[in-house]
Amino acid sequence: MRRIIALLTSVSVALFIATPATALNVPKSFQDLANSPALAKPGILIIDPITQTEIFENQADVPRAPASILKLISSVTAIKAFGAEKTFKTSINSTPDPERFVMLGEYDPWLTTSKSSANKFHRALSTRLISAIGQTGVDPKTVTIEFNGLFTKDIENLRTFYGKKIKFKRVTKAEVKTLSELTPLAEISSPPLSEIIGFTLLWSDNTLADRLARNASDEMGFTRDSDGMNLAFQQTLNSLEVNHTGLSVKDGSGLSHDDRVSARTIAELLWKIRIEPEFQSIYDGLPVAGKSGTLKDRFTKSGKSAKGLVKAKTGWINTSVTLAGYVEVGNNEYVFAVIANSVKPNEPARELARKTIDKMLATVAKPAGEE
Repeated sequence: MRRIIALLTSVSVALFIATPATALNVPKSFQDLANSPALAKPGILIIDPITQTEIFENQADVPRAPASILKLISSVTAIKAFGAEKTFKTSINSTPDPERFVMLGEYDPWLTTSKSSANKFHRALSTRLISAIGQTGVDPKTVTIEFNGLFTKDIENLRTFYGKKIKFKRVTKAEVKTLSELTPLAEISSPPLSEIIGFTLLWSDNTLADRLARNASDEMGFTRDSDGMNLAFQQTLNSLEVNHTGLSVKDGSGLSHDDRVSARTIAELLWKIRIEPEFQSIYDGLPVAGKSGTLKDRFTKSGKSAKGLVKAKTGWINTSVTLAGYVEVGNNEYVFAVIANSVKPNEPARELARKTIDKMLATVAKPAGEE
């Protein structure tokens, strides 16, 4: 088996897990399922993070449509760009003109107009900013609000909330710099980035993942489009010494059928996620087989012996069914990535692929204390 290029320090190894007494032996049943027509020649890689060896590999270097496991790269890039404790602020400011206000933001990816959602998830409530205008004695429906640093959809949500009776005007960063005599009226703040990422991964939120990727690209000095995201992802993976040959993305969510990444890239990244403390929120946010998030209803019938023993990011689009994360084998934990991107484009075929992956992992998963 080929040895992974990147080397772990002894401290990092100690943080991961105790050295296994014996290496994982992949049973024939695992290999048979990996070769099943249901998965149509998938990319698969299982890594032993302690011995730095590949336990099982099947076309792991072929770039494929990753679906939502791309969110792992977006999450890592966001943390590298901002730090896990970053909060995104949005403010409303008055000007000497009583009918002109300025809303300035940091592209909070999780703004909401829903009070219940704000209370439940600690999201920033954007309507508070409009209420602050009213508290000055001015009717918000008679003013113009110039804004920068907010997503178009969030402005549309505010318009809808107020019956489209408030006038908004986008201004550029250059125009913002020319503004003077701004008086802050109110400021709202997002939860820490770690909480946003946790929700994003647990429920596979496409909007959040894409926004985080674009924000990170901007913060790293690149454009907010796909070109910028590609450069940001490459820089991040280079800094972590993760192989990214063939990586090409159109978004940060994995929804695009033109996104490409290899099972090797994802598996090596998962290895880094597990050993680097700054990425703990990513590990913690992953769904658990048969118990939480997008894995709550999986491993309950097919592969049920692995229930609670797999912690992973799910993914699917059209012809792709993917799963990538960690599988417990006795007292040890192994990294895996599966990208089946030639599945027939219908739900029965995708469901069969999911069940096949679940059964495959169940052939190696074992509770603590069992070898």
